[in-house]
Amino acid sequence: MKITKAKQKDIDDVLELLGELFTQEVEFAFDRKLHTKGLKMILKDKKIGEIFIVKQKDKVIACLNILYTISTALGAKVALFEDIMVKQEFQSKGIGTKLLQKALHYLTKKKIKRVTLLTDGDNFRAHQFYQKIGFIPSTMKPFRLRMQQPWEQ
Repeated sequence: MKITKAKQKDIDDVLELLGELFTQEVEFAFDRKLHTKGLKMILKDKKIGEIFIVKQKDKVIACLNILYTISTALGAKVALFEDIMVKQEFQSKGIGTKLLQKALHYLTKKKIKRVTLLTDGDNFRAHQFYQKIGFIPSTMKPFRLRMQQPWEQ
Protein backbone atom coordinates (compact mmCIF):
# COMPACT_ATOMS: atom_id res chain seq x y z
CA MET A 1 0.00 0.00 0.00
CA LYS A 2 1.37 3.39 -1.02
CA ILE A 3 -0.04 6.87 -0.25
CA THR A 4 0.89 9.52 -2.81
CA LYS A 5 -0.44 12.67 -4.43
CA ALA A 6 -2.62 12.02 -7.46
CA LYS A 7 -1.45 12.90 -10.94
CA GLN A 8 -3.38 13.39 -14.19
CA LYS A 9 -2.89 9.71 -15.04
CA ASP A 10 -4.83 8.74 -11.86
CA ILE A 11 -8.02 10.58 -12.83
CA ASP A 12 -9.85 7.53 -14.23
CA ASP A 13 -9.17 5.53 -11.05
CA VAL A 14 -10.30 8.44 -8.86
CA LEU A 15 -13.45 8.76 -10.98
CA GLU A 16 -14.22 5.10 -10.25
CA LEU A 17 -14.02 5.88 -6.52
CA LEU A 18 -16.22 8.96 -6.94
CA GLY A 19 -18.78 6.80 -8.72
CA GLU A 20 -18.92 4.57 -5.66
CA LEU A 21 -19.00 7.55 -3.28
CA PHE A 22 -21.83 9.35 -5.06
CA THR A 23 -24.06 6.26 -4.88
CA GLN A 24 -24.03 6.89 -1.11
CA GLU A 25 -24.61 10.66 -1.31
CA VAL A 26 -28.05 12.20 -0.91
CA GLU A 27 -27.29 15.60 -2.47
CA PHE A 28 -25.06 14.63 -5.38
CA ALA A 29 -25.13 12.34 -8.40
CA PHE A 30 -22.19 11.00 -10.38
CA ASP A 31 -21.34 13.02 -13.49
CA ARG A 32 -18.13 11.85 -15.18
CA LYS A 33 -17.72 15.01 -17.27
CA LEU A 34 -18.12 17.43 -14.36
CA HIS A 35 -16.00 15.35 -11.97
CA THR A 36 -13.22 15.07 -14.54
CA LYS A 37 -13.28 18.84 -15.03
CA GLY A 38 -13.08 19.41 -11.26
CA LEU A 39 -10.27 16.91 -10.72
CA LYS A 40 -8.24 18.46 -13.54
CA MET A 41 -8.71 21.94 -12.04
CA ILE A 42 -7.40 20.75 -8.67
CA LEU A 43 -4.45 18.84 -10.12
CA LYS A 44 -3.49 21.81 -12.31
CA ASP A 45 -3.21 24.33 -9.44
CA LYS A 46 -1.84 23.41 -5.98
CA LYS A 47 -3.24 26.71 -4.64
CA ILE A 48 -6.72 25.27 -5.19
CA GLY A 49 -6.01 21.91 -3.62
CA GLU A 50 -4.37 18.52 -3.78
CA ILE A 51 -5.58 14.95 -4.00
CA PHE A 52 -4.06 12.12 -1.99
CA ILE A 53 -4.57 8.56 -3.17
CA VAL A 54 -3.83 5.11 -1.82
CA LYS A 55 -2.53 2.59 -4.35
CA GLN A 56 -2.32 -1.14 -3.95
CA LYS A 57 -0.74 -3.05 -6.84
CA ASP A 58 -0.93 0.10 -9.03
CA LYS A 59 -4.71 0.39 -8.48
CA VAL A 60 -6.20 3.37 -6.63
CA ILE A 61 -8.25 2.05 -3.71
CA ALA A 62 -8.79 5.28 -1.74
CA CYS A 63 -8.73 9.04 -2.22
CA LEU A 64 -8.96 12.26 -0.25
CA ASN A 65 -9.46 15.65 -1.86
CA ILE A 66 -8.00 18.72 -0.05
CA LEU A 67 -9.25 22.19 -0.98
CA TYR A 68 -7.67 25.39 0.39
CA THR A 69 -9.17 28.70 1.50
CA ILE A 70 -8.51 31.49 4.00
CA SER A 71 -10.29 31.78 7.34
CA THR A 72 -10.81 35.37 8.45
CA ALA A 73 -11.67 34.00 11.91
CA LEU A 74 -8.20 32.46 12.17
CA GLY A 75 -6.37 34.86 9.87
CA ALA A 76 -4.78 31.86 8.22
CA LYS A 77 -4.97 29.27 5.48
CA VAL A 78 -7.39 26.42 6.19
CA ALA A 79 -8.45 23.28 4.33
CA LEU A 80 -11.61 21.42 3.46
CA PHE A 81 -11.60 17.65 2.98
CA GLU A 82 -13.91 16.48 0.23
CA ASP A 83 -14.48 13.20 -1.53
CA ILE A 84 -12.94 10.93 1.07
CA MET A 85 -13.48 7.39 -0.15
CA VAL A 86 -12.07 3.92 0.42
CA LYS A 87 -13.28 1.21 -1.97
CA GLN A 88 -15.87 -0.84 -0.15
CA GLU A 89 -13.87 -4.08 -0.18
CA PHE A 90 -10.94 -2.31 1.49
CA GLN A 91 -12.90 -0.57 4.25
CA SER A 92 -12.35 -1.39 7.94
CA LYS A 93 -8.70 -2.33 7.30
CA GLY A 94 -7.09 0.90 8.57
CA ILE A 95 -6.58 2.37 5.11
CA GLY A 96 -8.82 5.39 5.70
CA THR A 97 -7.10 6.08 9.02
CA LYS A 98 -3.65 5.97 7.41
CA LEU A 99 -4.81 8.20 4.55
CA LEU A 100 -6.27 10.80 6.92
CA GLN A 101 -3.22 10.72 9.17
CA LYS A 102 -0.92 11.23 6.18
CA ALA A 103 -2.99 14.17 4.93
CA LEU A 104 -3.22 15.74 8.40
CA HIS A 105 0.53 15.37 8.93
CA TYR A 106 1.13 16.99 5.53
CA LEU A 107 -1.22 19.89 6.36
CA THR A 108 0.44 20.39 9.75
CA LYS A 109 3.78 20.81 7.99
CA LYS A 110 2.13 23.37 5.67
CA LYS A 111 0.90 25.25 8.78
CA ILE A 112 -2.78 24.80 7.91
CA LYS A 113 -4.75 25.98 10.96
CA ARG A 114 -8.04 24.07 10.55
CA VAL A 115 -9.54 21.24 8.54
CA THR A 116 -13.28 21.00 7.92
CA LEU A 117 -15.20 18.14 6.37
CA LEU A 118 -18.85 17.40 5.70
CA THR A 119 -20.70 14.11 5.87
CA ASP A 120 -24.31 13.17 5.32
CA GLY A 121 -26.27 13.73 8.51
CA ASP A 122 -27.28 10.07 8.73
CA ASN A 123 -23.84 8.61 7.98
CA PHE A 124 -23.19 7.65 11.61
CA ARG A 125 -20.41 5.22 10.71
CA ALA A 126 -18.44 8.08 9.11
CA HIS A 127 -19.21 10.36 12.08
CA GLN A 128 -17.72 7.80 14.48
CA PHE A 129 -14.70 7.29 12.24
CA TYR A 130 -13.90 11.02 12.00
CA GLN A 131 -14.40 11.53 15.73
CA LYS A 132 -11.98 8.67 16.40
CA ILE A 133 -9.39 10.56 14.30
CA GLY A 134 -9.97 13.72 16.37
CA PHE A 135 -12.59 15.69 14.42
CA ILE A 136 -15.36 17.18 16.54
CA PRO A 137 -18.92 17.94 15.44
CA SER A 138 -19.51 21.58 14.64
CA THR A 139 -22.49 23.60 15.78
CA MET A 140 -22.46 25.20 12.32
CA LYS A 141 -25.09 23.97 9.86
CA PRO A 142 -24.20 24.01 6.16
CA PHE A 143 -26.49 25.69 3.65
CA ARG A 144 -26.05 25.53 -0.11
CA LEU A 145 -27.19 27.69 -2.98
CA ARG A 146 -26.67 26.26 -6.43
CA MET A 147 -25.80 29.14 -8.71
CA GLN A 148 -27.57 27.70 -11.75
CA GLN A 149 -30.05 30.52 -12.17
CA PRO A 150 -29.68 34.26 -11.64
CA TRP A 151 -31.07 35.60 -8.40
CA GLU A 152 -31.75 39.04 -7.03
CA GLN A 153 -31.86 40.39 -3.57
